[in-house]
Amino acid sequence: MAQLKDYLNQVQVTLTQRDPDQSEFLEAVANFLPALVPVLKQHPEYIQANILERVIEPERVIQFRVPWLDDQNQVRVNRGFRVQFNSAIGPYKGGLRFHPSVNLAIIKFLGFEQTFKNSLTGLPIGGGKGGSDFDPKDKSDGEIMRFCQSFMTELQKYIGPDLDVPAGDIGVGAREIGYLFGQYKRLNGFQNGTLTGKGLAYGGSLMRPEATGFGLLYYTAALLKSQQQSLAGKRIKLSGAGNVALYALEKATKLGAKVLTASDSKGYIYDPAGIDFQLLQQLKFSEHQRISAYAQRVSTAQYVSGSVWQAAIKSDLALPCATQNEIDGAGAQQLVADGVKTVVEGANMPSTPEALKVYHQAGILFGPAKAANAGGVAVSALEMSQNSQRLAWPATKVDHQLQTIMQTIFNQVIHAVETYDLGRDYAAGANIAAFTKVADAMLAQGIV
Repeated sequence: MAQLKDYLNQVQVTLTQRDPDQSEFLEAVANFLPALVPVLKQHPEYIQANILERVIEPERVIQFRVPWLDDQNQVRVNRGFRVQFNSAIGPYKGGLRFHPSVNLAIIKFLGFEQTFKNSLTGLPIGGGKGGSDFDPKDKSDGEIMRFCQSFMTELQKYIGPDLDVPAGDIGVGAREIGYLFGQYKRLNGFQNGTLTGKGLAYGGSLMRPEATGFGLLYYTAALLKSQQQSLAGKRIKLSGAGNVALYALEKATKLGAKVLTASDSKGYIYDPAGIDFQLLQQLKFSEHQRISAYAQRVSTAQYVSGSVWQAAIKSDLALPCATQNEIDGAGAQQLVADGVKTVVEGANMPSTPEALKVYHQAGILFGPAKAANAGGVAVSALEMSQNSQRLAWPATKVDHQLQTIMQTIFNQVIHAVETYDLGRDYAAGANIAAFTKVADAMLAQGIV
């Protein structure tokens, strides 16, 4: 066992020497590798074939210039990225993120996580991720269209229905996907399986906007059921105010829970009566207002500046749905003080290593992102299936498939936990279940 830990440590040291400035990527790998000790002990063939060294190295990294004209006819320049991380089980699949924080380290971390998240879905999709440091906030529709057209003019050289299928992410919603797809079609003809998250009028799938948030709650329900619990009556501390958070709020409310908070980059709303998801969705989706407007319309609610994770709010369950590393050690300690017994991740890697240690020490039931927030990419893969068949499935069929996939993911995690005697370490179970499928495919395909 000590020998295996030394081996994993050496893998991490070598990676750190290669990419010393890529902190988010290094953190993702460091969180992942220790879980593999029991599986490597039983499967030395993974070590003999250097699977770990290969699986942490992207198959391809693409970085490119994105020039575009703003409304003042000034030339602006951003950076574009696409990391095609692993295609062992299918074409690269993963979203595009437009946000000022985007850099190569973040895209590599997201692509690494995506590889294993996609593996857990049971669908034939590999892992990739992309994006740009372009900020769509406060940009006109014309500026966003011109940026998307320039971005896709370069990206289209590297993607396709059987090669790499991007989707949306932070900053890339229906509007941006429409402009991106339009430019791809202009250059390559109508291939609607090249992007997912499309509008219903040109090949999109029903339930795609809801998928990550709904899937998060389906996974949470399965996790609680395994402990003879349910969502009914649970008080939830939730972060975020994008698609994931708002649809998680909707599904949690419909399953009988009371969601007390939602947040944005400036602060959070707290409604002890439970947030009215219909009103919040109206404010965000129809009126395009900040969530602070909710507190102006609801007498029981207040809007507070600062992080929701630093607020003392009695809760049973936490659903971080905003962004990476949003819960640090102090935030995790606050959750323990709040009475939280369960944390399930809706965002990608929202808990820092310090937070994870606090969860473990406090005995918090934990649902990791790569399992719990896989609903979005699962329905994206279902959109690919519909595009291939030239069919449009009803919402009830898509939702049923989503529920089945999330239960299957949980079953895989439980199987790994039981096989390797991991107790209640569902994060390790998710890592092992995801890794073994990718590793076995890589072994079967030789040194490629």
